[in-house]
Amino acid sequence: MHFDLIIIGAGSGNTIPGPEMDGWRIAIVERDRFGGTCLNRGCIPSKMLIYAAEVRQIVKEAGRFGIGATVGPVDWDGILQRVYGRIDPIAESGAAYRRSLPNVTVFHGDARFTGERTLTVGGEEISGDRIVLAAGARTFVPPIPGLADVPFHTSDSLLRIDHLPRHLVVLGGGFIATELGHVFESLGSEVTIINRGAALLQQEDADVSRRFTEVAAERFDLVLGASVDEVRQDGEDIVVRVHTADGEREVRGDTLLVATGRVPNGDQLDVAVAGVALDDKGRVLTDAHGCTSAPGIYALGDIVGRHQLKHMANSDARVIRHNLLHPDDLAQIDERPAPHAVFTSPQIGAIGLTEAEAVAQGIAHVAIIHDYSSSAFGWALEDTTSFVKLIGSPETGRLLGAHVIGPQASVLVQLLVQGMHLGNTIEELARGQIYIHPALTEVVEQGLLKLLDAMAAQPA
Repeated sequence: MHFDLIIIGAGSGNTIPGPEMDGWRIAIVERDRFGGTCLNRGCIPSKMLIYAAEVRQIVKEAGRFGIGATVGPVDWDGILQRVYGRIDPIAESGAAYRRSLPNVTVFHGDARFTGERTLTVGGEEISGDRIVLAAGARTFVPPIPGLADVPFHTSDSLLRIDHLPRHLVVLGGGFIATELGHVFESLGSEVTIINRGAALLQQEDADVSRRFTEVAAERFDLVLGASVDEVRQDGEDIVVRVHTADGEREVRGDTLLVATGRVPNGDQLDVAVAGVALDDKGRVLTDAHGCTSAPGIYALGDIVGRHQLKHMANSDARVIRHNLLHPDDLAQIDERPAPHAVFTSPQIGAIGLTEAEAVAQGIAHVAIIHDYSSSAFGWALEDTTSFVKLIGSPETGRLLGAHVIGPQASVLVQLLVQGMHLGNTIEELARGQIYIHPALTEVVEQGLLKLLDAMAAQPA
């Protein structure tokens, strides 16, 4: 069968077909549920679970504010029903809608290229004038001795686990490890996090990573700077044997989560057969317009691997949709600094350069840290650990990076994302608007003013 457009992956790729393409014959290939990782086993279910965890955490800490409260048992089945009772019908209705369209054919199965713009899906060969690769990424499972012989989870399966773990052991120290560790510790599980790095969230600014690790050590059993030697089953327990600078240790738990990163799915599609170039990490290479090295083939999102972020995949999809419809007026992929958030506790939001990156690139900069506790709303929160870190350019007067750790960090950083993306100066961000008192946004205002003072104090 031949199509005008083939889309591989029904996550962000599913946003591409629209009314302007009603005259096109379109194929959508999906091997799992419609909606992709974000809807089914990533951003959305994890954040719905995180909110439930945060409600319980608030109740647990109510005594700090003079409120007597006790936490009852967790209805895990009820929590799962709240999450997937909403999500699963969305995925099902999305697939049903696409199947109902007269110009769209949905293929369910694994796709593999057999030639230039030609694939097989479930034994059927299809071809297309244009193809969009939106097949995402998968969990990386490291080659640890014994791991394949024990019943471990990845984020794909843990989010639908049928019981609360008694003791969750996590391999990894990135955003998946810390978000899911937060969920299950808040809901009553004991949590051990084993990480080969000396701190958690080491992709963040060093001050944020350091502070998060300090706070996390009060909640989790942290095993840092660790190499995993072996995993084995011992009765109902899974045993992870590690060695650190302090010697060997065995960690026991009833549930094991492997959260050691993700790899793009280009290799599973045999994209090289179609002439699509990959880098040494298996990421599909694209140009400024989302085009791959193969004529007529585009790629977006996690399979490209610039950012493993749903909002950036959606942005890529909008550009590629435009370029499919307007091949003589190509739009460019957004290359501005990509914002992100980590929805653990404390929450983190960031955009732009870390201080270490500014130093490594030889960029003149000034950095300040401003504590939540300096603001009125910070007093209301009884906060002692949260802060805003801002990095500014004394040459341009603009922000180079912004890093927030604490309550509402993902919301607070959006003020700074807007300023950076729209080209505002630090002066304009700080004094060009009126900040509501005593909202938590004042901590951003105060941080910007502190940065201006620090920049003004620099020698000419």
